[in-house]
Amino acid sequence: MKFGLSVLSTVLLCSIDLGRSFTVKPQQNSVPRSSTALAAEESSNDDSSPKDPLLIRAARGESVERTPVWMMRQAGRHIAEYRDLCKQYPTFRQRSEIPDVAVEVSLQPWRNYQTDGCILFSDILTPLPGMGIEFAIDEKKGPVCEPMRDWDSLKKMHTIDPTSAAPFVAEALRTLRETVTPETAVLGFVGCPYTLATYLVEGGTSKEYLEIKKMMFMEPKLLHAMLKNLADSLADYACFQIESGAQLIQIFDSWAGHLSPRDYDEFAAPYQKLILDKVKEKHPEVPTVIYIKHSGALIERMASTGVDVVSLDWTVDMAEGRERIKNARAKAGLEGVGGVQGNLDPAILFGDQATIKDRAHEILKKAGPTGHVMNLGHGIEAATSEENAKFFIETVRNFRH
Repeated sequence: MKFGLSVLSTVLLCSIDLGRSFTVKPQQNSVPRSSTALAAEESSNDDSSPKDPLLIRAARGESVERTPVWMMRQAGRHIAEYRDLCKQYPTFRQRSEIPDVAVEVSLQPWRNYQTDGCILFSDILTPLPGMGIEFAIDEKKGPVCEPMRDWDSLKKMHTIDPTSAAPFVAEALRTLRETVTPETAVLGFVGCPYTLATYLVEGGTSKEYLEIKKMMFMEPKLLHAMLKNLADSLADYACFQIESGAQLIQIFDSWAGHLSPRDYDEFAAPYQKLILDKVKEKHPEVPTVIYIKHSGALIERMASTGVDVVSLDWTVDMAEGRERIKNARAKAGLEGVGGVQGNLDPAILFGDQATIKDRAHEILKKAGPTGHVMNLGHGIEAATSEENAKFFIETVRNFRH
């Protein structure tokens, strides 16, 4: 698959020009009264009046008054307000790189559902231009870029300076921290080196990942060099998000689930750990989360990185997942049992509300009262009704162990 630079340039220039023509200001002071009242009730029931949001304390494994909840991809296509905004800002990069727009999109699910986490609306590819790699996001095909498959193309990469490369991310995070209530956690995220490398080598999305696997087996030194470059920049970018206001960092190695355990150990895990170690070195108080789709065979390996929370997909039983994480951490010499996030099948939100409640309660009971952040096992589907998304959040917020 080949994509011309002229096409990419045209898309990017259009994004920039259109972005200058519009402004959207996030709605201020729009927290529903019921949310404020619940937060006040929770605060009054806790004599310590903790400074940190509920979700952050849960991710650290502290005792909490209830299980916090948010949804991966909660900001986006399933919300009517977002679809309306797309008419004014037709490209994804406009919506994620114009600070006022990114803030508004980030706030929509928090306002509508009272989620305990408000995640920055962005993309795992956002830092790439700061590393010398341009990309575009086709609304139907997804990300596209010039494939990088030799040493000459690798020479184009350089270390990111997040301050100059992504000032819009810092502005959006600062605004979110100023806008949400103190009980709400502002969440940042980065993609992991292997997953970003799949886009760079394949030139976009892929089903089989044959090009990167060919590089893996034919030119492993080239792939390792690319992964190391990505890891150094992504670690800096994660720390930049924290310094701009993010209170938790989730790392996504979405496509590492396509690797065999041996290849995961060589091409994914070491570079995940480079990011996690640098974040913990600079910001030891900030919880970290890792998510990999179809990761049932990799749970022990994920837990062994030292990450604070392993986000399970829906193919893993919650009780079994917790036990496997605990055992893996003990074997690796890590303190504590480790936290867990997830893991309702997103498709259950297409069912009736009795089923949603039953399945959510089952997960909450299996996870237990500490060290659990409720979430979906993958991102919310675009066709999900807002009514059922809200019901899911309310179900979790009302549950008590």
